[in-house]
Amino acid sequence: MSTSYLAQRMASIEASGIRRIWALAASRPNPVNFSIGQPDFDAPEAVKAAAIEAIRRGQNGYTLTAGLPQLQEAIAEQVEREFGWTRPAVLVSSGLSGALLVGLMATINPGDGVLFADPYFVSYRHLVNLLGGQCQYIDTYPDFSLAAERIEAALQPNSKVMIVNSPANPTGAVYSADQLREAADLAGRNDVLVFSDEIYKDFSYDGPAESIARYYERTVVMRGFSKSYGVTGWRLGYLAAPEPLRGLIEAMATLQQYTFVCAPHPFQQAALTALQTDVGEPIRHYAAKRDMIYEGLKDHFDLVRPAGAFYAFVRAPQDRATPFVERAIEHDVLVIPGSVFSRRDSHFRLSYATGDERIQTGIERLCRLAQA
Repeated sequence: MSTSYLAQRMASIEASGIRRIWALAASRPNPVNFSIGQPDFDAPEAVKAAAIEAIRRGQNGYTLTAGLPQLQEAIAEQVEREFGWTRPAVLVSSGLSGALLVGLMATINPGDGVLFADPYFVSYRHLVNLLGGQCQYIDTYPDFSLAAERIEAALQPNSKVMIVNSPANPTGAVYSADQLREAADLAGRNDVLVFSDEIYKDFSYDGPAESIARYYERTVVMRGFSKSYGVTGWRLGYLAAPEPLRGLIEAMATLQQYTFVCAPHPFQQAALTALQTDVGEPIRHYAAKRDMIYEGLKDHFDLVRPAGAFYAFVRAPQDRATPFVERAIEHDVLVIPGSVFSRRDSHFRLSYATGDERIQTGIERLCRLAQA
């Protein structure tokens, strides 16, 4: 009977497949947990100390909806240096997921098209469906690159927003400057707004990750502190856009008033310290983890060498991911079937955000399964 109270929109979304697999970790005796995208390093001491001090100073109430003015200013200065934008608009959000929600709510009418790469971050499809939009998938198989001809094939007359995620979840792809320039050109010619999801910006191992915002002014940059600083539970991110899109950012702030109200106050204070804190050392460790995963699996699996984030999207034996994932779980390796992130179920995602010993154990178990 309880389901009779559900709104019709709930039929368009489902529980996260990632969280279901993660929950299995509690019931397995000694699992290698490759399921969840959560850094295994702690927040820098200076950043934690700044949050603790803010709490002790009593900075625990609401802030302005758009965020602490000094944090908005610090972010704006950084963005201005990076992209050359004059007086960029900034909204401090409750995580990058909060930024995506208010961003899509502010822009998507029922029937509007939203383009994004397939494979994709799980929230994209569900948020677009929840708002009555149309998902328009850019096929990036088999190498997960963002090819102009694939974007052009996905574009439709109702296309309104394109989400660009680089470095990408779940594939670990990092798009080249040429790919982003071509994507920017297509967006401009089709009057498409771009949301650039850059939550993994710092996790780029073969050179700095480019942003499409360098090549296209009609871009809303979305970034967060969760991954780079090991503070996923703090729920702190931001949106930034050039002056011509200020009205759009203000509309998103209005929506935040009635949803998240504001990002957590003491963690906004700590973000001021985070912006001045180097995270190079843990990123270098993750580059080594990437190499360990790729070198350990490449002789038994078909996979593209990830260039960023902390994921590998691995082709399953016989292109049948779900049965392979079920076998992996039986052997205490938790990975996610590709159907969670894609219209295909040929690959599985693993997150190497765990200790090196656990990575090596997971590699050995997966390779044994591939040979079975």
